[in-house]
Amino acid sequence: MRALVVAALILAGGTAATAATPQPTAPPRINVLEAQPKALLPTKPLHVELIVEVNRLGQVARVRSIKASHDVPFDTHCYGNALQAFIRTPDGHVVVGSYRLSYDYDPKTARVRRDVALVKAGGVNPNAKGAADDMMEIARRNHDRGRTPPPSLTVTPGPVPSVNIHRMPDLPQVMKTPSH
Repeated sequence: MRALVVAALILAGGTAATAATPQPTAPPRINVLEAQPKALLPTKPLHVELIVEVNRLGQVARVRSIKASHDVPFDTHCYGNALQAFIRTPDGHVVVGSYRLSYDYDPKTARVRRDVALVKAGGVNPNAKGAADDMMEIARRNHDRGRTPPPSLTVTPGPVPSVNIHRMPDLPQVMKTPSH
């Protein structure tokens, strides 16, 4: 009987401890479009087209050509996005070849729409390294190399003047503007 009372107390204590724990709540969602300053967004529709080569993994291996919108920040974002893109069919297969990536910005909705179209199957190196992988490898090499600044930017420290505390000027003398 005593064991039954102890077991009931343990179970009651366990349910009280779990009941006192509040349920986790999801953090509030932030609407990025409302948070963006509207003055920084382009006010006219923009369109960029890039012709890219895709390797056997579906990675963009290189950008062959670009038709720019003449809005440098938008063109730069589109170019960077294209270099990191993977292009595959909906079922996950890859068609090696050249593709047209088009980016259209709508100032009314402040959104960018990307379309992909096959230009030509084949005609590219299927074993080419992906552009993003290639850039990361170059960055790693440059970081590991430990670049030294050019000689014109290196500064050699000169002799440091010694300070004699006993020959320091008085405060009123320091506060006066020197006359030249």
